Amino acid sequence: MKRKGVNYDVGRVMMGEQWRPTFDPTMVHRELEIIKNDLHCNAVRICGLDLDRLVTATEDALKQGLEVWLSPEMWDKSQEETLDYLVKAAAAVEQLRSSYPQQLVLSVGSELTLFMQGIVEGQNFLERMGHPAFWEQIKAGVHNKPLNAFLRGANEAVRRVFRCNITYMSIPLETVDWSLFDFVGVDMYREARIKDVYGDLIKRYFAYNKPVIIGEFGCCTYQGAENAGGMGWAIVDFQTKPLQLNGEYVRDEGLQARELTDVLRILDDVGVDGAFVFTFVSPTSPYHEDLKYDLDMASYSLVKSYADKHGTTYPDMPWEPKKSFQAVADYFGKQEVGREGTSTWQGMIGDDGGSQ
Repeated sequence: MKRKGVNYDVGRVMMGEQWRPTFDPTMVHRELEIIKNDLHCNAVRICGLDLDRLVTATEDALKQGLEVWLSPEMWDKSQEETLDYLVKAAAAVEQLRSSYPQQLVLSVGSELTLFMQGIVEGQNFLERMGHPAFWEQIKAGVHNKPLNAFLRGANEAVRRVFRCNITYMSIPLETVDWSLFDFVGVDMYREARIKDVYGDLIKRYFAYNKPVIIGEFGCCTYQGAENAGGMGWAIVDFQTKPLQLNGEYVRDEGLQARELTDVLRILDDVGVDGAFVFTFVSPTSPYHEDLKYDLDMASYSLVKSYADKHGTTYPDMPWEPKKSFQAVADYFGKQEVGREGTSTWQGMIGDDGGSQ
């Protein structure tokens, strides 16, 4: 695996909810530093809406020597608005691209069938997923023609202002014309229905004779999350204030760590070019000692965020690494161990992904 990475959210916005309420460039710099030096990543997928935030984080990561896979994401807007936004984002980072050649890759979208208007019916993500005709349309494949029409237009428009590699981060239910792009990108979570064929499903993407990138994969932090895959977050009752879980769940950091390590091994075995763990930090899903309010259980993050204090491992950060952080650091650090004979987390990780 050439590209060892993690997703880093600078502020995705879904239906008015900002996923990174506070953006502090000093904290961003420090977190990217930790991602490189302690997680042993050589790449980072930077996601978010605000262009200033995206440019700030991208420039910082590039200066630190990380390869950046930039994913500007404007959700639940029309195709015209989305395309205009993507072109502005591409133009905004072109100067950085020229200063750091071959170190920046741009994605022209992420899972657009779900997150953009006009491919399937519905004004927002929840309306589209909940529409009575959604799965009927997906099974019939009617979404693929409008999706690829948009991607062709986006590819042409973005390449006019951005002169480097471009990809798209798809989901398995989308059939993409990969001749448009330099990399095949897919977000694929392992879950119960595909547990035994996960690697085989990924192998299909090698038919396009281009490097395959897994843009997202991950697991939440409770028993049973390994079966839920990309729907692990759905244990939150979004109708309550304050938010709480919709039932009784058992927190299990070791399970999350083992699941991530297992999937990384599979991705290595099938020969993907790169993979990005979802995700580094989720400030809007803080840890709580009362399990009913422990939103971190419904989070894919490698660190547990605190609402009102800092951690102990990194006293300057309002979070604490979970066992999954340690497991990923150990896995990504193996090559560095071979070269240098040491690793930050070497000796701290047991075979089961837990702390010794």
